[in-house]
Amino acid sequence: MAAHPSLSDLSLSDLSGRSPAAAAAVETVYCFSILAEAEPGVMPRVLELFAKRGLTPTRWHSDVTGPKHPGGGRDLAIDVQVNGLDVETGDYIARCLRQVFQVETVLTSQKHVIP
Repeated sequence: MAAHPSLSDLSLSDLSGRSPAAAAAVETVYCFSILAEAEPGVMPRVLELFAKRGLTPTRWHSDVTGPKHPGGGRDLAIDVQVNGLDVETGDYIARCLRQVFQVETVLTSQKHVIP
């Protein structure tokens, strides 16, 4: 399966030859990187923030990471990507994620891909 190139993979000369319509077709992917306690209720609470807005993440990857903490728990790293999410909505969802019980850290980024 061929991967779509991201803008970071292309030089400016690659983009300058594109028509204005092709340049406008660049799609934004909003990325969330979440670190939480590895507890069973965390993933549904995180997913709920997308589902109640009618959003289906285009990518979801989670891993239990790190050594056990003194209290016996471990960390859960979740990476979520949503295509076509505008910055304002993505920033709002990130603020909501930071308030979710047992979520410790939320980092965000955006990438631009050529469909």
